[in-house]
Amino acid sequence: MRAVLEQLEARREQARLGGGQKRIDAQHAKGKLTARERLDVLLDERSFEEYDMYVTHRASDFGMAAHKVAGDGVVTGWGTINGPLVYVFSQDFTVLGGSLSETHAEKICKIMDMAMRNGAPVIGLNDSGGARIQEGVASLAGYAEVFRRNVEASGVIPQISAIMGPCAGGAVYSPAMTDFIFMVRDTSYMFVTGPDVVKTVTNEIVTAEELGGAGTHTQKSSVADGAFKNDVEALEAIRRLFDFLPLNNRDKPPVRPFHDDPARLEMRLDTLVPDSANKPYDMKELILAIADEGDFFEIQAAYARNIITGLLRLEGQTVGVVANQPMVLAGCLDIDSSRKAARFVRFCDAFNIPLLTLVDVPGFLPGTSQEYGGVIKHGAKLLFAYSQATVPMVTLITRKAYGGAYDVMASKHIGADVNYAWPTAEIAVMGAKGATEILYRSELADAGKIAVRTREYEARFANPFVAAERGFIDEVIMPHSSRKRIARAFAALRGKNIEPRWKKHDTMPL
Repeated sequence: MRAVLEQLEARREQARLGGGQKRIDAQHAKGKLTARERLDVLLDERSFEEYDMYVTHRASDFGMAAHKVAGDGVVTGWGTINGPLVYVFSQDFTVLGGSLSETHAEKICKIMDMAMRNGAPVIGLNDSGGARIQEGVASLAGYAEVFRRNVEASGVIPQISAIMGPCAGGAVYSPAMTDFIFMVRDTSYMFVTGPDVVKTVTNEIVTAEELGGAGTHTQKSSVADGAFKNDVEALEAIRRLFDFLPLNNRDKPPVRPFHDDPARLEMRLDTLVPDSANKPYDMKELILAIADEGDFFEIQAAYARNIITGLLRLEGQTVGVVANQPMVLAGCLDIDSSRKAARFVRFCDAFNIPLLTLVDVPGFLPGTSQEYGGVIKHGAKLLFAYSQATVPMVTLITRKAYGGAYDVMASKHIGADVNYAWPTAEIAVMGAKGATEILYRSELADAGKIAVRTREYEARFANPFVAAERGFIDEVIMPHSSRKRIARAFAALRGKNIEPRWKKHDTMPL
C-alpha cells in the first residue's frame, strides 16, 4: 500500500510541475505567475479541489504522442472566495504554450457544466497560445464547445475572465461572451489577428500591445473592464468583484455586514452642484457619499468616462450604479457611454442587482461622427435595457435632465420605481438659452428682450417642480439626505416582483 501511495504522490508532483521547472522559471522571468500560483491567489487558502489532474491529449500526429503532460495545459476544479463556491480553470502556458486541445476543452466544458448545474460562477484565467495546431479541427471543435457553454451560461451564472497572457484568434470569443474581462498591463493581450497578419494584409505596422494590450481594450475598444499592474492585483480585484455578485440568477445579491448608518447625512452634498450651470463637478463624490463605508467598485473606469458604472452597497446589499459624469463631455450621452451603460444595466437586471441612476445629462452629444456612427441605435440600447429591467430602480436627478436623455436615464416613464430630484434639478426639453432662441426667434435682435425671456423660461422650467406636479418626480429631496432617502427607497422595494410577458427573446437594437 505504501508503494501505491508513493506512486500517487509522485504522479501528483509531476502534474503540478506542468511543463517543467525551466518553463516555470521562464514564466516568472516575464513577471507572470504560473497557473497554479494564480489559483492560490484567487481562491481561499486550501479551498481548491482539482479535477482531471491526470488527463492527457490523444493526438499522435506530428510526434505529439511523445509530448504528453498530465493536465494538458489547463488546471480545473472548484474552490471558494470568501466562503461562496466558484468553479475555475487556469490555463498553463508552460505546457505547449497553454494551447487548447480537444481534451483541454473537455476539461473546461466539464467545469462549466458543473457550474451551471450547481448554480455557481465560473472564473477563467486565460494564458494560451490559441488552438493546438497539431490537432487541427479537433481543437477548433473544442473552442466551439466552450463558446456554446458561454452562451448557455449567460444570464444564468456570472462569468468572469482574466487575460493573463496571450489570447488570440478564436480564443478571444470565449472571454468576449463573459460578463467581465480583466487584463494585466504589459503581459496580456487580445486580438483576432496578430501584428504580423495585420502587416501582411493591411501594411499597418503595430505592436502587440498597441493592437490588443490592456490599454487598448480598456480605453478604446471597451472589450476589457479593467487593467491592472500585475497578476496579483488583477486576481485581488476579481476577489473584490466576486464579493458583490450573487451566485446565480435565482439567488439574491449577497448581504454583507456594514457599520455605516443608513440615515447618515452628508452636508457637503448641499454645495456639490456649482451655482453656474456650466461648471462641472465630480459625480463620484456623490457616489462615495451614498455608498456604505464609501466603498465603490467601478467597472470600465477608463472607457466612456462621461458615464460611470459600478457596484456599491447600501445597508450591506449590492446595488448597481449608473451615473452621468459632468467632468467629461458635460455628462452627455454618446455612442460609447450608451453601450457601456446598457451592457451594465442588462447584467444587473439578469442577476437581480437593484439599480441606482444618478442623472446630470444635458442631452446626446451632437455631431456628424455620432450620427454616422449610429448614436440613434446605440442610444436605444440603453433605453431598451432600462425599459426591460425588472429589478428595483431608484433615480436621482441632481442637475440637468434635458430632452430624450431625460427619458433614457431611468425616468419614471420607462419603469423606474422611485424618482427623486434635488432642488437644483432642471427637467426640460432643453436648456433655457436654446429654448428661448427657438420660442422667441423673432426677438433675437433685441438682446435685452431675449435676456428677459431666458430668465422667464428658467423660472418656469429650470427646476424640478413642473415634473413633480405631474408625479414624474416622487419627491424633491435635500442633497444632504440622499443616502438616507435612497436607502429607504431600496428597502421599500425589496419585495418588488414583476412577471414579464412570455416571449422567446427580444429583438433589442444590437
